[in-house]
Amino acid sequence: MSRPPDIDVLIIGAGVVGLACGVAMARAGRGVIVAESEERAGEGVSSRNSGVIHAGLYYPTGSLKARVCVRGRELLYDFCARYGVPHQRTGKWVVAVEPAQLAELEKLVERAEANGLGRLRIVDRAELSRLEPALRAHAAIDVPQTGIVDVPLYVEALAGALQQAGGMLAVGNRVARITPDDGCFAVEVEGSEAVYARAVVNAAGLSAQSVARTVAGLSEQFIPPLHPASGHYYRSSRPVPFSRLVYPMPGVSGLGVHLGYDPEGRPRFGPDVRFPGRVDYGFDDSQKASFAESIRGWWPELDDDDLHPDFVGVRPKLVGPGEPTPDFIIQDDTTHGLRGLINLFGIESPGLTSSLAIGEEVRDRLHPCFD
Repeated sequence: MSRPPDIDVLIIGAGVVGLACGVAMARAGRGVIVAESEERAGEGVSSRNSGVIHAGLYYPTGSLKARVCVRGRELLYDFCARYGVPHQRTGKWVVAVEPAQLAELEKLVERAEANGLGRLRIVDRAELSRLEPALRAHAAIDVPQTGIVDVPLYVEALAGALQQAGGMLAVGNRVARITPDDGCFAVEVEGSEAVYARAVVNAAGLSAQSVARTVAGLSEQFIPPLHPASGHYYRSSRPVPFSRLVYPMPGVSGLGVHLGYDPEGRPRFGPDVRFPGRVDYGFDDSQKASFAESIRGWWPELDDDDLHPDFVGVRPKLVGPGEPTPDFIIQDDTTHGLRGLINLFGIESPGLTSSLAIGEEVRDRLHPCFD
């Protein structure tokens, strides 16, 4: 006779995505444990990013990223309002600093409309000089849907919502092995007995590939390579004269070094993109000059000495330098054949914005496991 499961769903990783998956499953009436290897939730990718609520204009129309970003944005604003999480619809400029970029600006506006944002407005140089005298640009897209959120308090609110819905957060629990066992999964946790779950969600961020390799019977062909990409953030000692976030035109590997704000309203710049070949949170100040130069493309008054190290984040990229960023991967049994197992790979930006929508997606994909 097979052993009955202890829990419906075990989710590995208590960042914003793992917690959002837990909230969605618990609200659907499932018994949920969210297991986290660190001693606190949100200590990985979630705690080291720009804290921006993205609108959804960058991502290819019809892609998973576009869909969950646009859906997740409004879910996130609603969640923050309901749970009192500090946030603000700041709006942002996406700037064309060269005439050659104007055509790309138009394409972004068209993509935004196709993605459901409505027709965004392009502000010409004359109007922009009145609105933002310090901003050097030939034109800019006005994106009113963009905002910022206090990520640590969002993590805290998600953990509270999980427990309110009947779920459990188990910190300090590192998964050692996952074995399919007659309709469920035996999940071995270091220093503890195995937990038997009907479904497992691998939402481990930078450790998602490592966790996937602990699954007995999961072929390596279904585990994409990890290319950790570090991003440096700087603060400015020079007062920042802009009314909202400022983004350059996006590049191949990311959205570019941009101006954002922390929850206290203090400006910061970042991130750049570097591929050290490992997860490294050490601050390397050696490229500050090129970092500052990228900002001077649209804010000429900035000096190198105005910038001061803040922190480093690491993104779980699936491709190396110079390669176009692929779509999110939400991998289920239609790919790998293990019913009840979902792997989340490459959940970088806009993962924060998309978190609650990813939770809905995972909930819906696991629904057949409980029929």
